[in-house]
Amino acid sequence: MRHIAFGMLAVILAGPVSASEMGTPEEAKVMSLKARAVVNELGPEKAFAAFADPNGDFRDRDLYVFCIDMEGVLVSQPIKPELVGKNMYNFNKYGDLLFQDMIAVAKASDVGWVDYKWPYPGTDEIRPKTSYIAMNDSGFFCGVGAYK
Repeated sequence: MRHIAFGMLAVILAGPVSASEMGTPEEAKVMSLKARAVVNELGPEKAFAAFADPNGDFRDRDLYVFCIDMEGVLVSQPIKPELVGKNMYNFNKYGDLLFQDMIAVAKASDVGWVDYKWPYPGTDEIRPKTSYIAMNDSGFFCGVGAYK
């Protein structure tokens, strides 16, 4: 019980994540384009395994790769794998239809930025975030988000 209380105290005292512990939009773009290349080279199954590896090249601070098909179904999400298979098309918890916006960008130009609002780690505060999404040869897109 003492260890649990200490662990909870450490989380409370840690407070919000500092900006220096966060990935940048440029780093998100680089990771997203790298994810597209991996899907194209290895195929979805091996790519998703690489995205899920907590010690791999696709997890850096708050940056990670998520992938969505053109109907809005989440096909890869390493942080919340229980969401894989869920249709996110109409998700609008924070005032944005971000997944519809991502699909629109993917259809229009294959790559690009999508801005939306999302909870900031370690707080209840909703902050501006942007994701760079990139279509791949398998017909879905992957994205990586960073706070602005």
